[in-house]
Amino acid sequence: MLTRLAAMAILTLAFASQTYAADAELPFTSNAVHLGVSSCGGSSCHGALEPWKDSTVKQNEFTIWQDKDAHAKAYKTLLTEKSKRIAQNLGLPNAYEAKICLDCHADNVGAEHRAKGFQISDGVGCEACHGGAVNWLGIHVSGKSDHAANTQAGLFPTEEPVARAKLCLSCHFGDKDRFITHRIMGAGHPRMSFGLDTFTAVQPAHYVVDEDYKRRKGNADHVKVWAVGEIVAIESLLDALTDPKRNQNGIFPELVFFDCHACHHPMSNVRWEARDSAGIGPGIPRLSDANLIMMGVLLDHMDANLAGDFKGRVKALHQASLKGHDATLAAAQNLKALTGPLVARIAATNFKPADLRALLAGVISHGLRGEYVDYAAAEQATMALAAIIDALKDSAVISPSEHKALLAVLDKAYDAVEKDEAFEPKKFLAALQSLQAAIPKA
Repeated sequence: MLTRLAAMAILTLAFASQTYAADAELPFTSNAVHLGVSSCGGSSCHGALEPWKDSTVKQNEFTIWQDKDAHAKAYKTLLTEKSKRIAQNLGLPNAYEAKICLDCHADNVGAEHRAKGFQISDGVGCEACHGGAVNWLGIHVSGKSDHAANTQAGLFPTEEPVARAKLCLSCHFGDKDRFITHRIMGAGHPRMSFGLDTFTAVQPAHYVVDEDYKRRKGNADHVKVWAVGEIVAIESLLDALTDPKRNQNGIFPELVFFDCHACHHPMSNVRWEARDSAGIGPGIPRLSDANLIMMGVLLDHMDANLAGDFKGRVKALHQASLKGHDATLAAAQNLKALTGPLVARIAATNFKPADLRALLAGVISHGLRGEYVDYAAAEQATMALAAIIDALKDSAVISPSEHKALLAVLDKAYDAVEKDEAFEPKKFLAALQSLQAAIPKA
């Protein structure tokens, strides 16, 4: 079941400039040497068994990663029978040595970037997210630097929403260096989904956002993290669609760009319904547009004219897929021209508590109009609703008891999207109607 998003809410509809580390080089592509998790796991560093009293950080971050974080077990997944079968289906000798698998199930930097203590079997370790430590570890442990100096030396700025989104999506969707294809999924790999704030929430927290943390790293609220995740996911999709190396597979398009459930459901489960935002008929594979739908909802409350332009270009992209590869490419480029600047704009947007009710109403109303009849859209909408509801509480727009009551109603939405193969649009619609009725009056 999806984990509810914690959200500290803000909402300012005016665009303002903000510095963020959108262009930070990803740890996977950096030339920095990776020292291995042992360089972080000492008992006097981040390997304590319990948090240190009066320390600015927990000091047991390595222990949390090792004991509770699925990233630590990512390499071991490649040793399972399921992974063995996937490798065989792909014509690979095994999964635990195949680059296509190791690139995301381990910190698979080149041999020249691995120090003596580095072990590929450590899985997605510290440096896979925080960057090769050879250049920043010294000043990091010296006690004389600060976070800004560490990042300047090569520590990856995971606290920055855009940088974090690009890092997470580089594995959970792919980029020019590593990419999840339909062929991999056809071989047996699970369906991929993404929600930046949800992924952050389910990650076992190895940090505490206290006043010291905010002073050193700032504190991007969860609504902004959610919104940034949506727009960066859209950019990742459009980058791939317009990349000639990733948008074709023989005579077929790269099918990973399409909604899985538009094709993969029992023939007896006749559930197709028209959706105005796509404007295409039944029996046609539809581009995966769940993030695009949610971005349209967000833009409705940021800039109505921009929202109309955005939705028009999204619909044109769907309809271009009926005309051919060149038309789809041109429509994707046209949409990308609009979404590119949106990354910076959304990263710089602050959301006022006064507008959270309008955003909540907007997410629900889009669903009641039939925009979430497909599983992936319902999944994304549930994550958005959870973020906004928690934001309402954190900004004191609703009381703790009202928050608890809304979450109890939202459980119906979670139940509806718990299993994609059992998804029933009518059940999700009923959950939205219940939630709409339960919203406290202003």
